Amino acid sequence: MARVLVPLADGCEELEAVTIIDLLRRAEIEVVTAGLRPGPLKASRGVVIVPDRDLDGVNAADFDMIALPGGAAGAEALAGDERVLALLREMAAAGKYIAAICAAPKVLAAAELLQGRRATSFPGWLDGVAAVDYREEPVVVDDKLITSRGPGTAMDFALTLIETLAGQARRDEVDSKLQRC
Repeated sequence: MARVLVPLADGCEELEAVTIIDLLRRAEIEVVTAGLRPGPLKASRGVVIVPDRDLDGVNAADFDMIALPGGAAGAEALAGDERVLALLREMAAAGKYIAAICAAPKVLAAAELLQGRRATSFPGWLDGVAAVDYREEPVVVDDKLITSRGPGTAMDFALTLIETLAGQARRDEVDSKLQRC
């Protein structure tokens, strides 16, 4: 079974975080949430989230993918945390999947993982990032790098993560139960 790490920080966008976690778990993909510090955190709209664990001691080798939710304050906190940047670099070096939505692609830029890559983000968050091939698409897949625009694209983003890790049939199975129009 695939394993996905979802780092969480105060100020993360709860709709994105919970959508990623929920849909991947519906697909029977193991998701481990890790806070930048021990204990509950407060997301951007005041929702309290209790991560499974804190980030200390998390090993990139234990995961197939790292998926970063956005939210301005959350993304800034992730970008400023050397543990997160080191995990991203280790995952990239090992040829593993890296995913980020909304403001979180800026964290990938901080880890120097966007040079020459196709990516998207919430408008403005990748302005000034040199050498990124910016796209205004809901979800952009560039080999093992997956990015998305924001809360409105969170379901498509999470479904793309499912397809990437578990195949089209699993994506379709999860999607069919969501009753989307």
